[in-house]
Amino acid sequence: MLSDLRVLVVDDHPVFRRGLGALLHLEPWVAQVAEASTVADALREATGCRPHVVAMDLALPDGDGIEAAGRLLKLVPGVRVLILTMTRDAGVAARALRTGVHGYVVKDADPDLVVEALRTVAAGGSVLGPGLGPALLTGPAGPPAPFDRLTSRERDILRRLAAGASNARIAHALGLSEKTVRNQLSAVFAKLGVADRVQAALLARDAGLADTAR
Repeated sequence: MLSDLRVLVVDDHPVFRRGLGALLHLEPWVAQVAEASTVADALREATGCRPHVVAMDLALPDGDGIEAAGRLLKLVPGVRVLILTMTRDAGVAARALRTGVHGYVVKDADPDLVVEALRTVAAGGSVLGPGLGPALLTGPAGPPAPFDRLTSRERDILRRLAAGASNARIAHALGLSEKTVRNQLSAVFAKLGVADRVQAALLARDAGLADTAR
């Protein structure tokens, strides 16, 4: 029977993060809930509290949640990771599972299902949210390399950049701050192995990824 487990919730939306934390505090198997809003915070919290299970968002202000999950899996031996995101993308889910995470659930699932998914993962099981199992088996192939390394949000930003949109316009279209767009573009450039937005735009256009709606 599960008991006295430490949970780390990594999400940059404080309402969601604290709401999930409040639900977990009511669970008899949870002894401690730590929170983080960035990759850097997550690594720092994980080093301190040594969580048994982590709920990890994908789009974080300073990096990619899947890559962060991979780092956590190495940093804390035995930790279990559940990706908890708004991204319904079979390619992204498949990449997360290849990284070694133990589950992938969409945030708009019933809160009780989210808590149960974390409990299942903590107990050694694996979880795929409703509809994701068939999507992983029958969904379309993910984007070609190196674009398969990008998160869904990063691809959205790249498509708009390739169409000629400024950081300000991208931020307005996606409901982000310009700082977040700049940070995510830096991550995109690193993953694609390019030096700047011009090279990234050319690479995306060659691959047919430019967004005509700017």
